[in-house]
Amino acid sequence: MKNIIMSWKYPSILLLGIGVSKVGEWIYFIALNLIVLDMTGSPLTVSGLYIIKPLATLFTNFWAGSLVDRINKRKFMIFLDLIRAILIALLPLMSSVPLIYLVVFIINMASSMFEPTSMTYITKLIPAKDRKRFNSLHSLVTSGAFLIGPAIAGLLFLISNPTIAIYINAIALFFSGLITCLMPNLEKGKLPSSGGNNISIQLFIKDWFLVLKFSRERKYIMMVYFLFSFVMVVLAGSIDSLEAAFAKDVLSLSDSDYGLLVSIAGAGIVAGAIINSFLVKRITNSILIGLGSVVVSFGYIIYAFSNTFLIAGIGFFILAFFISYANTGFLTFYQMNIPADMMGRVGSIYSFIESMLIILTTSLMGAVAQVISIQITVILGSLVMMFFSLILLTVSLSPSKSELYQVS
Repeated sequence: MKNIIMSWKYPSILLLGIGVSKVGEWIYFIALNLIVLDMTGSPLTVSGLYIIKPLATLFTNFWAGSLVDRINKRKFMIFLDLIRAILIALLPLMSSVPLIYLVVFIINMASSMFEPTSMTYITKLIPAKDRKRFNSLHSLVTSGAFLIGPAIAGLLFLISNPTIAIYINAIALFFSGLITCLMPNLEKGKLPSSGGNNISIQLFIKDWFLVLKFSRERKYIMMVYFLFSFVMVVLAGSIDSLEAAFAKDVLSLSDSDYGLLVSIAGAGIVAGAIINSFLVKRITNSILIGLGSVVVSFGYIIYAFSNTFLIAGIGFFILAFFISYANTGFLTFYQMNIPADMMGRVGSIYSFIESMLIILTTSLMGAVAQVISIQITVILGSLVMMFFSLILLTVSLSPSKSELYQVS
């Protein structure tokens, strides 16, 4: 028991930092929307905040991986937490919307760099045998933040105002940075002698070709990566962009009913993550990835064909419940098959491609919804999602590739 407690000391500290940061992000996101809406009275100005994140990812991820793989991950994570905390604390002091957009853009750039940095650090910190359990707990923490963050934000709005909520998120990120200071310095004396120096355009180009070469040599691994990202991030995100319009125009829901529908999804995410944390050791990664994606797509199809609150709620709960299963399997597969020393470059470059596809598919679905109808668009998107999910299931269950899913 003592050995188990000691082995999970640092993972537990890391999960605490992630949880605090994620809760703070939800508080900040909701509060900033209200602040900008109050400043301008324009929903269009608020929608601009949603465009900034993929734009920041596009601007950042084609070069960030080259930096991430060559610097100390722990120190960089601390720096990113602290710089985001400072910038977020400055937001309530700004009265210019363009200036707020600029600062939010920089904050999202830092967040885009934090993701591949933390993924690499987690892979190096967590032993291979413990990664599935850690990833399931990671999913539980982020799922809990999905419910706790908005709830805390709502409570703060009752007793104070969105500005206080913004400051609380800044404090949360600062606290997350302090927690990271307690983590071990895994790369002390292990990084290339060049460190973070000599970063150049030539190096970025070289790294792009290196990732391309790796993708050609590991075609199967990158096929699973691409299929999963396309199904669970690109297509799911594009369908989600029509969620509010679907609820209002197709289901004729009130604001409170729509809020309840979102709460059902949140309950599904948390319930799935809790059960997943107990069952994850008994389910193979190939089943988690393939079957998990298919069931999530099935939930989207139920939602797409629904014409009542009850049917839509069932679809929402099913898709939300199985998201943690699919994500846990994919993260473990990713950590087992992508070398840690180039994980930053692979993750960043593929995230860059992912962001372009998100912008493209979201714009396409929005245009189709405008020309035809919202429900037909969501149905078509869900059917395409199921089609690629079935391909992913077939690919992931290939007997000749079973060794790639085994936790060593």
